[in-house]
Amino acid sequence: MTGKNKKKKKTQKSLGRRIWQYTYRTILILWLLSIVHVVALKYIPVYFTPLMVLRSCQSIFDGKAPRNDKTWMPIEQISHNLVVACIASEDNLFLKHNGFSERAIRQALIERLEGKRIRGGSTISQQTAKNVFTFCSRTWFRKGIETYYTILIELIWGKERIMEVYLNVVELGDGIYGVEAASRHYWGIPANKLSKSQSALMAAALPNPLHYSITRPGPYMQKRQKQILDLMPKMGKIEF
Repeated sequence: MTGKNKKKKKTQKSLGRRIWQYTYRTILILWLLSIVHVVALKYIPVYFTPLMVLRSCQSIFDGKAPRNDKTWMPIEQISHNLVVACIASEDNLFLKHNGFSERAIRQALIERLEGKRIRGGSTISQQTAKNVFTFCSRTWFRKGIETYYTILIELIWGKERIMEVYLNVVELGDGIYGVEAASRHYWGIPANKLSKSQSALMAAALPNPLHYSITRPGPYMQKRQKQILDLMPKMGKIEF
């Protein structure tokens, strides 16, 4: 091998090493930042989410003024009826699982293999991770980010904080985020005054709050509200 070829090979190895070091450091920094971010949000109210930014951009693109009606409320000032209704409706094993529902995952895999449209089956922890840390796009990359943050918030936040954040950031209408803003918008009362019936109706809208009307509930919403009301007493005592 000539001296020129040796020098070229050495240069290529050096370049490859620098690229690997840069990639490693970048991944390490991003990982550390994600940990710091999650730890900070364990104590700091979540006032903005990527979904809010996305909805605002969509409104501006459509020539409308962005609307972000949201008021942070500690979980102690949110009706326990609503906590029970959301668990009954969205994730009845919320207090028992580690962030993921094995049954929902198996069902999603089966539907994927059969070529069917995959239905929603995310836990409250997954929905919280999706709402707070992603733009809610329907991609495998987003799902991967959601999974990563679900693990982090389960380890760092704990169930009570996950529920608190979930209830404060969830979309409940056009430009309406969180249960406090929704309670005042739909019924003119604070979230701590929500009745069982109102809580069940709000929980019934969660799968698609831009489609299902809380003010004018149709047959599906009324049926789902009744189902949730029937399930709520079966949840037992909800304690974090």
